[in-house]
Amino acid sequence: MNMGTPISASGVEVTIADLGEWGESELRSEYDPSAPIIRINSRVVHRIQKSERERFVAYAIGHEVYHHRERIGIIQRIGKRAERERMADTFAAEYLHEFEAVARALLLRMGVE
Repeated sequence: MNMGTPISASGVEVTIADLGEWGESELRSEYDPSAPIIRINSRVVHRIQKSERERFVAYAIGHEVYHHRERIGIIQRIGKRAERERMADTFAAEYLHEFEAVARALLLRMGVE
């Protein structure tokens, strides 16, 4: 499957926001195609160790960029949700380094150390 380069997934805003309480589940990030915007859960960002924050945010951005790319037709949408999520995780891991600078800038902009 040709996914192109992650840089071509422009036009999506990224922010850190409180995504609420999810009980025993944990919502790390979400993609809202109506904006389009990627929201990284501030509760998770503040809970994890400082040394892991940039990597976590970069990974979350990569995961949600995959879904954005599905939405805009760069990547063909897979029917089964579990498979889509697995592919988003694979994409995020493969292109992690591509999103690290974005993550670093986002953390600085949002005042998160």
